[in-house]
Amino acid sequence: MQVLSVTPEIFPLIKTGGLADVTGALPAALAGLGVATRSLVPGYPVVMNALKKKKTVHHYPALQGGKAALHSAEIAGLDMLVLDAPHLFDRPGGPYGDVTGADWQDNWRRFAALGRVGADIAAGVVKDYRPDIVHAHDWQSAMTLAYMRYGEAADVPSVMTVHNLAFQGQFGASIFAGLGLPQQAMALDGVEYYGGVGFLKAGLQAAWAITTVSPTYAQEIRTPAFGMGLDGLINLRSPDLYGIVNGIDDDIWNPETDTHLAATYTSKSLKGRKANKRAIEERMTLDRDDGPIYCVVSRLTWQKGIDILSTIIDPVVASGARLAILGSGDAGLEGALLAAAARHRGRVGVVIGYDEGLSHLLQGGADGILIPSRFEPCGLTQLYGLRYGCVPIVARTGGLADTVIDANEAAVAAGVATGFQFAPEDAGAFHHAISRANALHAEPAVWAAIQKQGMKSDVSWDRSAQKYAALYRMLLSKRDA
Repeated sequence: MQVLSVTPEIFPLIKTGGLADVTGALPAALAGLGVATRSLVPGYPVVMNALKKKKTVHHYPALQGGKAALHSAEIAGLDMLVLDAPHLFDRPGGPYGDVTGADWQDNWRRFAALGRVGADIAAGVVKDYRPDIVHAHDWQSAMTLAYMRYGEAADVPSVMTVHNLAFQGQFGASIFAGLGLPQQAMALDGVEYYGGVGFLKAGLQAAWAITTVSPTYAQEIRTPAFGMGLDGLINLRSPDLYGIVNGIDDDIWNPETDTHLAATYTSKSLKGRKANKRAIEERMTLDRDDGPIYCVVSRLTWQKGIDILSTIIDPVVASGARLAILGSGDAGLEGALLAAAARHRGRVGVVIGYDEGLSHLLQGGADGILIPSRFEPCGLTQLYGLRYGCVPIVARTGGLADTVIDANEAAVAAGVATGFQFAPEDAGAFHHAISRANALHAEPAVWAAIQKQGMKSDVSWDRSAQKYAALYRMLLSKRDA
């Protein structure tokens, strides 16, 4: 089975969050199930620099304002198709904005081009290749499905995966003329969205099947509270909606072999974690003692509940815990955390930015990871925490609720607890969950049992890849019926 994955990010080439981890790891997991994946990605500078050997498989004399080419290559073990369009993607900064973080004003044009090319590939523009399934990820790839619907690939089954419904790709009606779609597409059952054009909405409307990245989030987005204005459409499409929890690459995230750690370890012996904890203390300038270290590895945003965290730092520190925080995001939240670090020298360490190696070390040495998200489609950091014995303390929402078993009295007695959940997502409930964690951390045998149970969790892609493969086969059966 041939699957074309259309994605704006893919690890290890270009990553701003968990989307890249998913699109980078899923192809290998599917390969063992008889599914061959080719990934179409934009030709950002970092991607073009990774093209050592390439074969040009198609030329575009004019694609959204300039010449473009489509290259085939293998990069980092991934079968890739790269859209080389310098006028759209050869820019400094991130994939969606300039070096200041401001969005590119022509993002609609950039990702409409990606969608157009995805649909062309689905229609057979690449010689000797036509995918059986097209799988689009998030709003930046969603127009692929709209172009397929109104073009020559309407008969190719498609999947739209929503990694975060909050990001939708909404643009004014004036851009419609530049999309190259027939006039009938500018309608309620097409790409029109509240008088403008909605890229994600268009993909949700056109997809044969819709997936989200956890079963709980699939149900949450059917409600006004989580539906972000799209809950009506999602409820209409509910027979075609599936929640498939993400996995992680358990070769990259493996405490037995991780070169980012000061010491490796296994679930049978956690001794190596102590050396990693000492390394965190040194790296984050934290006092050395035997109390718990709770880490945060996150975008520093309202969605992630970092404002909730900032309000309880003082009592958490007063309880004897230390905090090691890695992330970047909202300037106000960055400032609040840095101020807390200045207030509590030796008890709170903050690194602003993205550091892959440090994120591994924090998972390998911190006692727990704090994830107070207001909503969380899946979440990956709690999966890394489970894998590394870094006990997750999470809000009871989305994929966090699906993947962490709360350490209530019954679960601890039964030996099945893997972390701590709290609800509602507010300071009182969050602080209470940390207090529960502190109490059990003071009982080393109980804490180690929770760590080891978490490390037994199947957080790999194996089961989830099987569910994707089954969904693909179901769609092919539907096509052939």
